Amino acid sequence: VQLKSVQDVVCASAPDLQRLTGLSNSDVQQLITAAAAACRRHPPITAQQLQHGVSGVRLGCPVLDRLLRGGLPVGGITELAGESGTGKTQVGLQLSLSVQYPAEHGGLGAGALYVCTEDSFPIKRLHQLIGEQVCLRSDVPADLVNSLRFSDHVYIEHAADLDSLQVCLTRRARLLLARGLVRLIVVDSVAALFRAEFQADDWLERNRRLLTFSSMLHHLSQEFSTPVLCINQVTDVFSQSHNSMGPSSSTVSPALGLAWANQVMVRLMMRRLQGMVIRGEQSSALRRLEVVFAPHLARDGQDTAVWTEGLRGVESWTSNRK
Repeated sequence: VQLKSVQDVVCASAPDLQRLTGLSNSDVQQLITAAAAACRRHPPITAQQLQHGVSGVRLGCPVLDRLLRGGLPVGGITELAGESGTGKTQVGLQLSLSVQYPAEHGGLGAGALYVCTEDSFPIKRLHQLIGEQVCLRSDVPADLVNSLRFSDHVYIEHAADLDSLQVCLTRRARLLLARGLVRLIVVDSVAALFRAEFQADDWLERNRRLLTFSSMLHHLSQEFSTPVLCINQVTDVFSQSHNSMGPSSSTVSPALGLAWANQVMVRLMMRRLQGMVIRGEQSSALRRLEVVFAPHLARDGQDTAVWTEGLRGVESWTSNRK
């Protein structure tokens, strides 16, 4: 076997490289390190960099931005999973507007690409959020908020199958990113197409396509320093009670299994809680946004509610619950 490329070096074991090249063990380790560096197009983002504020996109709510240490990080995939009606799409819409603010106000000064794979885009809710930006972003001067043409910079794509999703990411997304028109990609949702196109016994091909999809997102995110939000469905996980004759209890877990989980840098989940929270004439079902894992975040959570102006954290001392 001959070594013809850096990929050959990376794929070979240290003993095989030592046998093939005649190099010492220390020289082989240096060779592996150099080959790995040559294969990597962009330096990785470390947990320390994330913890000390690699610029990202804030949600616009101080309570939730504290939970996420500043918002959605660049250079990786953030997954937001949860059952239907928990507020996942609200987060995607809110970030699509927040990204348009300048960096000093928690944005990246560009638009968002919003890819819908199951439902039609909630255009009425988007316009409602735009109309309430002055209320949500009271930290930003009103004249700046009013000067931003939010609806002109949310680029909407519908992908009915995996092939059209691939075309969208390889052509449309790359073009928008290269021109500096967008700095955020939202896929809503990632599980819909994979669940629709593959049966249970097609898991090998499904995983192959899933890895191809995640690889495209990683390349775009790294090359253009762009946050990626993938909204995901959940699947029921049943566990038998301690009494083997008793009923099984059910919890939920993000869809697509370990093959997808290993591609995600940050995993967030949303779930509905019992009770309502009231603010003036508005009321909202209580929800909870939880950090499941992230290299720079502790496992934590925050109660939230959806108001006319968007998703906000609910602090116990300001909420009235029923």
